[in-house]
Amino acid sequence: MNNSRMTNTRKLVVTAMLASLATVLMLFEIPLPFIAPPFYEMDFSEVPVLIGAFSMGPGAGVIIEAIKILINLIMNGTDTGGVGEIANFVIGCAYILPAAIIYKRKKTKGNAILAMAVATITMAVLSVFINAYVMIPIYSAFMPLDQIIQMGKDIVPLITNTLTFCVFCVAPFNIIKGVLVSVITTFIYKPLSRIIHPKS
Repeated sequence: MNNSRMTNTRKLVVTAMLASLATVLMLFEIPLPFIAPPFYEMDFSEVPVLIGAFSMGPGAGVIIEAIKILINLIMNGTDTGGVGEIANFVIGCAYILPAAIIYKRKKTKGNAILAMAVATITMAVLSVFINAYVMIPIYSAFMPLDQIIQMGKDIVPLITNTLTFCVFCVAPFNIIKGVLVSVITTFIYKPLSRIIHPKS
């Protein structure tokens, strides 16, 4: 009973710490102007979320992702009535959940790499639809849609409309993000997992 209570307490503490770290990392955004307009900025907040999902399961990853989004919403407010934050949560889960579910079945380095590769592709594909039908329509209230498309066309001449903008800008942006998050996680997960699970 005491061991179970200690385990639950440890999970709560680790969840809170990883969510706090993810929130801080979310504040440090990096534009990738060679692939997407500057209003698309990358951060590494999914790294602690993925570490939590790998070490404590998919459910923990979703909780950490939700806490991260909620704290950021409270700290910085919203320009989209919360719709943008919900979209970010869905896209984040599209990366975290496939990775955690696949890794949970077989906890090996090779399977972790496979899990993160599948997760990156899933996130990239879903981001196309989320951006095409949710984010860009919302953002067009602040910047004309034609201007958004033109900014993409200046980077990739093949872009002609919202869908091609998402295919040629948004999807590659998320692939790059997924790859970088995966690489960082690959190098730091094992050392951190020994701290999270000191008996393992």
